[in-house]
Amino acid sequence: TSRSEEKRDYNKWLEKHKDLITIKEDCVDKLLNSFKSQPKISIIMPVYNTPEQYLRKAIQSIKDQYYSHWELCIADDASTEPRVWKTLQKFAEKDDRIRIIQRQNNGHICEASNTALSLATGEWCAFLDHDDRYPQDALLRVAQYMNTHPEAGLFYSDEDKLDEEDKRHDPYFKSDWNPELFEGQNYLCHLAVTKTHLVRQVGGFEPGLEGSQDWDLFLKITERLESHQV
Repeated sequence: TSRSEEKRDYNKWLEKHKDLITIKEDCVDKLLNSFKSQPKISIIMPVYNTPEQYLRKAIQSIKDQYYSHWELCIADDASTEPRVWKTLQKFAEKDDRIRIIQRQNNGHICEASNTALSLATGEWCAFLDHDDRYPQDALLRVAQYMNTHPEAGLFYSDEDKLDEEDKRHDPYFKSDWNPELFEGQNYLCHLAVTKTHLVRQVGGFEPGLEGSQDWDLFLKITERLESHQV
């Protein structure tokens, strides 16, 4: 099938399942009130010379979350464009949940992610690329599963992409936890959320594995978990 046909098919799927994949605003408080716990989620975000529009949209997607118990930990990996740090400062000044740190040397994604991780005070860690966005109910759904599965150590979700007009396309529907499949390919990707102490236990992101750093991290973490904890 052509790309345009795939997009049309996915749009039909989104329309058919809109009640499943979006939550009505008037249901948010009811869901929040049903939670026994509302753990803090630290979102780890490395940035480097990110185009302004993508950086703003990524951060705004976190500020727009229905679930408010988060902190956004951003490490600027010595961007050569001064506007990046200025933009981060403006966001941080207006919201004390946004924590920023500026690296003096460019260390690439692993070092930058570890620097962002050093700011994390939440029980859980989520990960956000500098040009990614979370849907408004993303963290709310994660918190919902944290409450229904208190034994869990890692959560992951399906994902898709946005085009230039912010239209959704290219969905990635994932299987239930399959360790054999995961040894052959990194299918967790986004959104993945795991216990902060596990990230630190395994040493965070391994410098030198840029491009596969999250796969390496999740392989190490899932080795410490039982299948029912993923």
